[in-house]
Amino acid sequence: MPLKRSVQAATVRGRRVLVRVDFNVPQEPNGQVADDRRIVEALPTLRHLQMAGARTILMSHLGRPGGQRDMRFSLRPIVHRLSGYLGVPVPLAEDCVGIHALEASARLKNGEFLMLENLRFHPGEEANDPAFAAQLAQLGEVFVEEAFGAVHRAHASTVGVPKRLPAYAGFLVEKEVRELSPLVENPIRPYVAILGGAKVADKLPLLQSFLGRADSLLIGGALAFPFLAAQGAHLGASKVEPGLEEAVHEFLKVAVERGTKVVLPVDWLIDLPGEAEAQAAPANEVPEGAFAKDIGPQTRDRFYAALSESKTVFWNGPLGLAEDPRFAAGTREVLAGLATIPGRHIGAGGDSARVAQDLGVLDAFQFISTGGGAALEFVQGAELPGLAVIPDA
Repeated sequence: MPLKRSVQAATVRGRRVLVRVDFNVPQEPNGQVADDRRIVEALPTLRHLQMAGARTILMSHLGRPGGQRDMRFSLRPIVHRLSGYLGVPVPLAEDCVGIHALEASARLKNGEFLMLENLRFHPGEEANDPAFAAQLAQLGEVFVEEAFGAVHRAHASTVGVPKRLPAYAGFLVEKEVRELSPLVENPIRPYVAILGGAKVADKLPLLQSFLGRADSLLIGGALAFPFLAAQGAHLGASKVEPGLEEAVHEFLKVAVERGTKVVLPVDWLIDLPGEAEAQAAPANEVPEGAFAKDIGPQTRDRFYAALSESKTVFWNGPLGLAEDPRFAAGTREVLAGLATIPGRHIGAGGDSARVAQDLGVLDAFQFISTGGGAALEFVQGAELPGLAVIPDA
């Protein structure tokens, strides 16, 4: 994908700059920020605007308030954390549109910040309502897209506003496009994709996008269940998505035709009722009543062998129930092994950074995307509306 017009090219001194950030961060039960990576990743762009004398107005969503003003999803905890990083107070407007937002934006001085309250308190955000987009655009003179995690959504703040203002990409969005583009356009081969998690029905388009592009596709976690079940495997009490047998057979047929090797688990670590410790079992012979919860040691070796020949690796999703220490070894050991293999390693997906951090394997990757669905759609080669609306560099 071509690079987008950079915020560095924008004239911002003394101008109101409307920045779409992705501060939809995990929170503790008491509302405090649990993981501030998305805030930290936006800081280079915000500090650039601060130093350049912009009057910066930030807008973001948080959670799913359903178009209602639900203060459980207020951005107040976010501005506390952000203020600490920026070293200046960041006031929170009580709404993202209306007279109070207009007055607060008008009071801004050069180098100051304002945070608008949650965009999704209004149904017009997700509906990409033109009137709501016009109200948001009225607050700024320049638009900067810094919410890579939201650019796959045609919402008012990601598409409606940049159609009404001169639009630029922030440094984070530029980095995401730069790092992810080679996976789509010209990966250095051998190219291996390793995918886990669950919900084959949801991830089938992603899996299909690798056929003919990746040299090998390693499938772990519950994502592998329908593939094994279609080949006659007995998976015990493990839940297998129904109705996918025909799609799986077609997928495997196309993989052969396009020269992509599909590597499936040959053993599992299982959770057997009445047993405290995880036990190994063949991938196609899980005992009755037992649940397959992680790839087994033979599969780890098989995956590592495939990865050892790679020059480019894309990873999405844990290979087992990684939040349970008994079933984290598959993901941890495969990714720890990946750290020893030369090449370009990129992770993407909503929980990927958290999983890699929790398991202590962040050093396996040169880049982990801040985007969940956006990164996966980008890697599939889909046009993302929030990027399409920004002029090319």
